[in-house]
Amino acid sequence: MEYITVVGLEIHAELKTKSKIFCSCSTGFGEEENSQCCPICLGLPGTLPSLNKKVIEYAIRAGIGLNCEIARKSFMDRKNYFYPDLNKAYQISQYDKPLCENGHIQINDKRIGIKRIHIEEDAGKTIYTNEARLLNYNRSGVPLIEIVTEPDLSSSIETSECLEELKEILIYLDICDCKMEEGSLRCDVNINIESKDKTIRSNIVEIKNLNSFKAVKKAIEYEESRHRFLLRENKNTIRETRRWDENKKITVAMRKKEEAQDYRYFPEPDLLKIFVEESFIEEIRKGLPELPNEKRNRFILQYELPEYHINIMTKSKEMSNYFEEVVRTVKNPKMVSNFIISVLYKRLKDDRMDIEDLKYKIDDFVKLLELVVNGYISNNMAKKLYNIMHETGENPEIIMKEKGIIQLSNEKDIVKIVKEVLEENLKSIKDYKNGKKKVIGFLVGAVMKKTKGSANPQTVNEIILDILRKK
Repeated sequence: MEYITVVGLEIHAELKTKSKIFCSCSTGFGEEENSQCCPICLGLPGTLPSLNKKVIEYAIRAGIGLNCEIARKSFMDRKNYFYPDLNKAYQISQYDKPLCENGHIQINDKRIGIKRIHIEEDAGKTIYTNEARLLNYNRSGVPLIEIVTEPDLSSSIETSECLEELKEILIYLDICDCKMEEGSLRCDVNINIESKDKTIRSNIVEIKNLNSFKAVKKAIEYEESRHRFLLRENKNTIRETRRWDENKKITVAMRKKEEAQDYRYFPEPDLLKIFVEESFIEEIRKGLPELPNEKRNRFILQYELPEYHINIMTKSKEMSNYFEEVVRTVKNPKMVSNFIISVLYKRLKDDRMDIEDLKYKIDDFVKLLELVVNGYISNNMAKKLYNIMHETGENPEIIMKEKGIIQLSNEKDIVKIVKEVLEENLKSIKDYKNGKKKVIGFLVGAVMKKTKGSANPQTVNEIILDILRKK
């Protein structure tokens, strides 16, 4: 029997507001435990929450960026449940009147529906030690948006692509830093499988609080196999909530899956209804930046780069801005993107750095590429210079002076070295005459080695060919 995988996502994104959703406590990460909470965060008797307008603005930015309809009238609800890190025993969230609905996100040629985006408060954090269970309420009341997709995803790869695109959009919109290691982007996966004729299906299982795209992918693949195995055995999955065990690479049952009625939602009595004026939405819409998909399409038309280059150059707002600033001076987009990908981007990945952490100025990077374009240094020399710039932050001209780096550009000197190399490799000359053209690469390499990489490889190649043709 052939089955189709059905996946829907619930993504929690922490908004980049300076203060919490219902009070003025800071949302800063990593501060001393329980140093950023007040009676409102804890929901103590006699306190009243007050909704942060910035949260509404950021949620609407997300809604417009994900092609949603924005509700003109909305309100908050109480979602009742008890966890140790939610000591008031209810979360202020939205149920039947979310702020944004009916959007979509485009991945490749497929449109994934966005069912709703609603705002809510985060809970605190439980820390388990060998001796005790500790509670930190600094995160309590940090504003979240929950993005719920339709069950339109059909594989772990498609889900990863959807999450990557969503993450890029939220970062471009500047409403969430999406640092999964700090918990600012978390994902729940709802998954089941069904036969192609839709007559047989497994029960939906929820995998809770996945905090890396790698974990999402592996958890989906594990569940796909588990569901298939059970159906083959004439059994079925239990409708439940599970967690991903990273060490054992399996999902583990946590509890029976709650339904909406289990939470006993009712309208939050301490907050006023939310009325959103059309002018407020238009103001936000006009202030939105160019989003990743729009930028990719523009880069294709404007710079005519290969798809791989486009994807890297638009991977983040910072990377695309960097590329465009360099291209304004070095008017060779393919050469610039090629150097960024093969050298700069590689070092960022190796050193786990962001582009804004680079020690040198962007003007020095431009200067380095201009040295290549104007023939003062070869591409290989530029790579060596770049690595020193990356480590020290010095500009390329100072490094060249200090290291005595200069390209061997005198043709007579290159001809002399080429002749020496040919004398040392007579067999290669014979091989070339016998039709083995690949020896050219070997001879160019030998010249580059002799000149310690200071000769221009293209010039070397041309001189070798010229001499060999005359022999």
